[in-house]
Amino acid sequence: MKLSVALLATISGAAAFAPAAKQQVRTALNSVNHLNLETGKSQLDTAIIDRFNSLPYPADKILAEYVWVDAKGECRSKTRTLPVARAESVDKLPRWNFDGSSTDQAPGDDSEVILRPCRIFKDPFRPRDDGVSNILVMCDTYTPAGEALPSNTRAVAAAAFDGKDDEEVWFGLEQEFTLFNLDQVTPLGWPKGGVPNRPQGPYYCSAGPENSFGRAVTDAMYRCCLYAGIEISGTNGEVMPGQQEYQVGPCVGIDAGDQLFMSRYILQRVCEEFQVYCTLHPKPIVEGDWNGAGMHTNVSTKTMREAGGIEAIKKAIYKLGAKHAEHIAIYGEGNELRLTGAFETASIESFSYGVANRGASVRIGRDTEAEGCGYFEDRRPSSNADPYLVTGKIMSTIMEDVEVPEIAPLDRAEA
Repeated sequence: MKLSVALLATISGAAAFAPAAKQQVRTALNSVNHLNLETGKSQLDTAIIDRFNSLPYPADKILAEYVWVDAKGECRSKTRTLPVARAESVDKLPRWNFDGSSTDQAPGDDSEVILRPCRIFKDPFRPRDDGVSNILVMCDTYTPAGEALPSNTRAVAAAAFDGKDDEEVWFGLEQEFTLFNLDQVTPLGWPKGGVPNRPQGPYYCSAGPENSFGRAVTDAMYRCCLYAGIEISGTNGEVMPGQQEYQVGPCVGIDAGDQLFMSRYILQRVCEEFQVYCTLHPKPIVEGDWNGAGMHTNVSTKTMREAGGIEAIKKAIYKLGAKHAEHIAIYGEGNELRLTGAFETASIESFSYGVANRGASVRIGRDTEAEGCGYFEDRRPSSNADPYLVTGKIMSTIMEDVEVPEIAPLDRAEA
């Protein structure tokens, strides 16, 4: 039991006169010190967690975790209890609200922000065995008057996709991230205050305790995403030690943003359980020869997937090149630290494309070139880029009915 300051003062006063009281003080202080040292460790004690997880849920109720994106592009959430029938579809879920003054999304004198449910996923953190699923709910944000918040980038993307269903635009998003110890300074696998004794190279898609750091975290996130119903298509260790990647897609249209943001939320929840710090910063280590982190975005329209689609792919790439600066402006904060022209990136200053060229802004795969149809990869978005903004901007650009100059492909020798 934690002792109050007043009680400790009383005991300390008695200790001046009685040996027994001195021992009582020592015991009390040891108890307080123990609590200070051990606080929070119960979260990692599976015996304690299982004791509460074994309690059954009411058969007629579910827990719904409402998730939204705050003003900084990070996920927030809170939970409510709902009747089971409300989880059958998004339309049956009630709208909710939160204090926007605490998330930089509203002023204190008018702080209510409305949460509008957009997409339902199964909740991997609260599984049940009674045939009913608790849920995660991806939401976007509005004022009480029904106006989308400036931070509601989903609404921006929705406008770009509106009326384009016939094109069945597929997106595949490659999310890179870096895992640190809780000091937020030392990446997993790095010596404290130092750097690895080997340069990058052996860590990519690696195995072995000297090469792979954070596999358990990524595997746990992978399984959670599959359980949730996210179209996660793979994972791998990345080039820099402590860096990992997973891929989401193919997803159609705005669903790519919904799924990627929910996967980020799940990743953060998993890291909470493992007590590791995860950052999406595009260049978490700026000193030395280490890769940055991106969110490479693979794109394919119905026309691009049909015979002769390579011409549609090239025309789309030319349009992207004509608006390079506009895209860079919304492709992530700190991206200039990553897009230097080195470490498998193109320069942020200029646009380029090439076949199988990871030093270009946009890459066409060898299979796509050989088959004459398929997809392209925009390698410019950073790991912390907003997937709604990225997919929406790509969609609006490539669907424009404009004529733009052709761009010569970048030879590998020029990269």
